[in-house]
Amino acid sequence: MSDSILSKCLNLIAPIALTVGAHAYAAEPAAPAPAAPTRVALETSEGRIVVELRADKAPKTVANFLQYVNDSFYDGTIFHRVIAGFMIQGGGFDAAMVEKPTRPPIPIESNNGLKNVRGAVAMARTGDPNSATAQFFINVVDNARLDYPSFDGHGYTVFGNVVEGMQVVDKIRAVPTGRRGSFENVPASPVVIKTARVAK
Repeated sequence: MSDSILSKCLNLIAPIALTVGAHAYAAEPAAPAPAAPTRVALETSEGRIVVELRADKAPKTVANFLQYVNDSFYDGTIFHRVIAGFMIQGGGFDAAMVEKPTRPPIPIESNNGLKNVRGAVAMARTGDPNSATAQFFINVVDNARLDYPSFDGHGYTVFGNVVEGMQVVDKIRAVPTGRRGSFENVPASPVVIKTARVAK
C-alpha cells in the first residue's frame, strides 16, 4: 500500500476512534439535586422561629400544616400551653382563648423514625390517634415517652425541627403561666404567632 493511501486510511480511522472513545467514556448525566426541605418562619411576639419540615417522613402531616400556613390560619394564634420542662403548644386558639375552627383531622404518621427530641416539632392530638388538626408543639427537652409506639401504642407525629430560634423557644418556655378558665399552663401574657409563612 502506498504511503498516500495509508495516510488517507489513518486519517479516516482516527476520527472514528476518537468518537468511539468519547462515547465510551462519556460521563453519565448528573442526577437532579434533591429539593431543599421546606421551611416555615413563625414570627412571634418573642422573636422568630424557623421550622424545617420533613415531608419525606410525614407527607400528609406536612401537607396539612402547609395548608394551614398558606391559609394564614396561624396568624394571630397563640402558644396557649407552656410547660417549661416539657414543650410549648400552639396553633389553635386566639389571644382571647377562643378556639379556631379547623379542617377535618388527619391520620397519624408517628411511625416514621423521627423522635420527639429537643427542638422537634410534632402534632398535638386528643386520645384518638387520628385526631390531629392544626395544633402543634415544640419539644423543649427530649421526650422519648412521646415517640412511637409510646405509652398508648401510637405516639405523636414528629414532622419537622427548629433550625433557627431555639433561644426564642427557650424564652417562651420560661414565661410565667397560670390557669385561665378551664385551661392550665397558659402564659400570663399572650405569646402570639403574628405570622406563619413559608420561608424564602
